[in-house]
Amino acid sequence: MTEALEIVTFRLKPGSEPGFIAGNGLLGDWLARQPGFLSRCLARQDDGVWVDLVRWQSREQALAAAGRIMAEIGDCDAMRAIDPASVDMKHLAIALAS
Repeated sequence: MTEALEIVTFRLKPGSEPGFIAGNGLLGDWLARQPGFLSRCLARQDDGVWVDLVRWQSREQALAAAGRIMAEIGDCDAMRAIDPASVDMKHLAIALAS
């Protein structure tokens, strides 16, 4: 089984950053309960674009979680803060990790 790296980039809706930051505890807890979840790192670029990196045991597990997230916690503060038109999600096979 090849591990996968989920890379999600997005912008927040104007004025929503405090709710996004505060609401990420719920999002992190949800991710930690998903089959195949390994780790997560969230960062903000200087231009305001956010980058969410999630490491999974497999691409299939990453895609399964992506398919459930909106139905299960799509109405939480962190998810509502994201501008849906700005979201770009990729899943890559990890070739080397240390």
